[in-house]
Formats: sequence, structure tokens, C-alpha cells
Amino acid sequence: MLEIIAAVAVILAIAIAAVLILAATKPNKLRVERTATIKAPAETIFPLINDFRKWRNWSPYETKDPAMKRTYGGAESGKGATYAWDGDRNVGSGRMEILDASAPQKIVIKLDFFTPFEGHNTAEFTMLPQEDGTHVTWLMHGPANFMSKLIQVFINLDNMIGKDFEAGLANLKKVVER
Repeated sequence: MLEIIAAVAVILAIAIAAVLILAATKPNKLRVERTATIKAPAETIFPLINDFRKWRNWSPYETKDPAMKRTYGGAESGKGATYAWDGDRNVGSGRMEILDASAPQKIVIKLDFFTPFEGHNTAEFTMLPQEDGTHVTWLMHGPANFMSKLIQVFINLDNMIGKDFEAGLANLKKVVER
């Protein structure tokens, strides 16, 4: 019996070591990017991203927890505008602040997650005119701390977050092209 317990302990220790080694090999930076072409000028799209209150019309995160508490602060829109949320396990809690709003082509947002995991990233929206509308890019990037790397051993964050970005861009497209 003692031999079985010892063998299980060794196997468990090897499995834990393997997971920790795999986590250590993950990139030190997190980057998720998705794009869409919206048949509208950037001047029409820009205000929907530049004002956090308008995110309720298109952001996929706004519908994940109907009881989510929202707090807006700072400027009404653009540089200095803030948005904090506190929700269930589907959305956690965090805060965003617009650091730069270069109308109508770029918005840079400081993005801080507090729960369920702490993370500090930058989100960027760029809007580039094209013949058939505007090419919109939603990018999030930042450092990948060890907890993030550990999660990436089991979950592909690019796929998970990327699906939300794709849904958000599709919603934004629907709202703008109506």
C-alpha cells in the first residue's frame, strides 16, 4: 500500500513539474488581435468606441452578466474617460481608461483586470479607410505573468478572447450598418 502511495506521489510530482515547465515556456507577452471591415466611414464607427456608455450597444462583454455593475467617470468620452465593472465569474471586475483618442483612426485604452485574475493590458482600436468601408482592428496586448502562462497550458487565450473580439466586431458592424 505504501508503495502505491509513493508511486502516485512521484507521478503527481512529475505531472506538476511538467505543467510548471510548460508554463515557463509560454511567451512573456499576450497579444490577441481581430479585424473586420465595416461598410461605413471611420467617423461613424469612432464615437461608438470612444464613449464607454455606447459599448452596451455592441460589446460582447455587456451581455455576459445582465446584473453587472458599471461605473463611468472622467471625461464623457475620449481621453480620460473611465469605465469600471464588477460582475459575476463570466466578466469579473476591472477598469478601463482611454489614454488616447485620435479621431477618427485610433483609440488606446488602459485595461486592468482585478478578478478573477489580475492583468494589466492595453487595448487598441484602429480604423483605416478602405474603398468598401473601414478596416477595424481590435488589439489587446500586455505582459503575460506566470498565472497567465499557467492558464495558457490548459486554455488557448487567443482563441478564447479572440472569439469575444470577433463577436464584438460583428456586433459593431451590425449596429453601424443598420
